[in-house]
Amino acid sequence: MVALTFDPHPARLLAPALAPPLIVSLERRAALLGEAGVDVVVVEPFTRDFAAIEADEFATDILGADLHAAHVVVGYDFSFGRGRRGDTSLLEALGGRVGFGVSIVRRISVHGLTCSSTKVREFALEGRVEGAEVLLGRPFELNGLVVRGAGRGRAIGFPTANLVLDADLVPKPGIYAARAQILPGGANDPLGQTLDSWRCALSIGSNPTFVSDGALTIEAHLLDFEGDLYGRQVRVQFVQRLRDEHRFESVDALVAQIRADIAKTRELVVP
Repeated sequence: MVALTFDPHPARLLAPALAPPLIVSLERRAALLGEAGVDVVVVEPFTRDFAAIEADEFATDILGADLHAAHVVVGYDFSFGRGRRGDTSLLEALGGRVGFGVSIVRRISVHGLTCSSTKVREFALEGRVEGAEVLLGRPFELNGLVVRGAGRGRAIGFPTANLVLDADLVPKPGIYAARAQILPGGANDPLGQTLDSWRCALSIGSNPTFVSDGALTIEAHLLDFEGDLYGRQVRVQFVQRLRDEHRFESVDALVAQIRADIAKTRELVVP
């Protein structure tokens, strides 16, 4: 089974101001496709020349001649070719001419909600990570490289892993109960393998207790973990949003709240 995907996202080339944030990186997308049973992922560079290909050329040259497709499976709202002029009906007609079959995946709904990347993004940006998980069929996640931060967490007794993410979509700022997986090696994890899993209290915010107008940071406190994570890749799987981020009047008040957040995380997250 072969999956054809595009990089960058077509909107990033054709309408950058309207391009949606990526839910996962290209490498993670390929890994998830592999877990779903795909044998080969073909990444087509999406350039202006490629965007200018007419719909019939896409079917004959790309799907037929280049990929030697015997059967093509697309979603119900699939469009292709210059100006998105091709739709599923045209693809079926072209498939009959070129020599490949076509299957159209119907609209899938869960609890009355259409499963779509748009709705996943909406849930994540609202902090409704449980809803995103229902639509994805897996926990909503962030993947990132651990880098050195300001060291404030360690100074108050709660060291954090500061993550530089490999994708764009970041949930609504706040404190979350999550699960952290430490990935093998110091680069990407194309196979999706993990070494260990830890309960994790996750902060997405700007540290208002310590700084004003600070940059957004993603900081994960791995419960009961001891060791050095600098330079490691960590995958954070969200379980539940606990609260908004607040500015506390004192460090002691912040520490008390962090202890409460950790206690709640222990209740919510299965080891």
